[in-house]
Amino acid sequence: MLNAAEVARAASILEERFQGARVEKIVEAQPFRIQLSLYVSGPGDAGGGKHHLLLCCAPQTGRVSELPRSARAPEAPPRFAQVLKPRLDGARLRAAVVRGDLRQLVLRFEGKDGIFELVLSLMGNRSNLYLLDAEGVLRAALRPLEQTRRSLSIGLPFADPPPRASADTEEPADRFAECEDDAYLAALEAHYAPLEAESDAESRKRRVLQVLRKEAKLAKRRLDRIESELAEADDAGRFRREGEVLKGSLSKVPAGASEVTLQDYESGEAIRIALDATLSPQQNLARIFKRYQKLVRRLTKAGGQVDEARARVASVEAMQVEVAEQPAGSAAFDAFLASEAAKRLLRRHAPPKIREAVGIEAPKLPGVLRGVERRLLPRRYASRDGLEIWVGRSDEGNDHLTTRLARGKDLFFHLDGAPGSHVILRTGGRSDPPPDSLLDAAELAVHFSKAKNASSADVHIVPIKQVKKPKGAKKGLVMVTGGRSLHLRREPSRLKRVLDARIEG
Repeated sequence: MLNAAEVARAASILEERFQGARVEKIVEAQPFRIQLSLYVSGPGDAGGGKHHLLLCCAPQTGRVSELPRSARAPEAPPRFAQVLKPRLDGARLRAAVVRGDLRQLVLRFEGKDGIFELVLSLMGNRSNLYLLDAEGVLRAALRPLEQTRRSLSIGLPFADPPPRASADTEEPADRFAECEDDAYLAALEAHYAPLEAESDAESRKRRVLQVLRKEAKLAKRRLDRIESELAEADDAGRFRREGEVLKGSLSKVPAGASEVTLQDYESGEAIRIALDATLSPQQNLARIFKRYQKLVRRLTKAGGQVDEARARVASVEAMQVEVAEQPAGSAAFDAFLASEAAKRLLRRHAPPKIREAVGIEAPKLPGVLRGVERRLLPRRYASRDGLEIWVGRSDEGNDHLTTRLARGKDLFFHLDGAPGSHVILRTGGRSDPPPDSLLDAAELAVHFSKAKNASSADVHIVPIKQVKKPKGAKKGLVMVTGGRSLHLRREPSRLKRVLDARIEG
């Protein structure tokens, strides 16, 4: 961060070189940073032409400097840039001064809407960039005020921080004193840019490790669930044995009994069988065999998944070790970030700024989803035929998906007798979507329902125009008319394929 002597010299140079310069471009491409592209009239040798001024309020690298080239502007300008553009676009720099006895640089601009000031306040962790109007009222801040100066409020007059204690008033000398004025701002950037790049690389590494820890936690949770299902399925043999013994001695079971002790003729042992006193012996027999068959299905399903789940845990743990051992910014670390495995994880878990920092482009949302609050966005999957399948995330999201987002010839999928997420197949206007797409959507409808472990299910398919939200109905509740039922025999391979085809974003 610049010290007071360096801020004062930078202000003097800005006053001399850029007074009267016109603001041509405002870019907020990274956190804590605003770039002003200034056009200075005059011959090139005298410093005329376009210059790119950086105002940075990062806690460790706060500075004013000159960039060698303009940063690329994001497609959607962040909030602070949106505030600056109508006020400073085309405005001219009228003064550059130091405010108070602190490291506060003031740039005063005059434009069509009057005079505005940018105040770059360099105060360590409380550094910030403020926009003031001609009356000195605070109009906007680059960083949240609760993180920097809680005493300030938008819409009220700006006030300088309290004076420093006498022990802190002595500032270091200008570290760049030997640099000529015309190269001073560029020298500041040359000094801080590598430090910032190193800090950014360390930050990326920390965030990637956070992503990996989250994925490892999810993978272990899935493995624990599958192993728990396997442990429960170990009871399948006991239920089969009880069922066979009960079947051979059904006439000996009194009505209304809560348990019965019968002899297993194969082993000669006496076994005690718990019964439901409200059921007849025949009903108890059917109940025991039903539980046996359910556990066999669970055992078959979990047995096929456990090896895959264990391999996933081992893979993520290996990635954690690999990333932890590589220096941030090294070629090996960059190679990991470029791998498809890393990109999938970052798309799934990392915030947008981290994805952008490692070169992962934001997915293009369909037009109907642009501007929708993130909490209402559905999960998106691609069917085998390339059609999109949307799944609601919550009761409120279900309502928004079914009543606001689905349209035209889209199809609504839901289970008969089992609550679950709303599932919409986006047909793209087709009246006859491919059968595989129907099966893919039906699999998701079962998977995201209370009957997710069923081996088969009846899925109702209804055109979206026949789905209505009753007035006053609770969130997630809709009424359907017509449609048709599809008896779905579950296919684990189909479910895995469509879950793997999730569209991130």
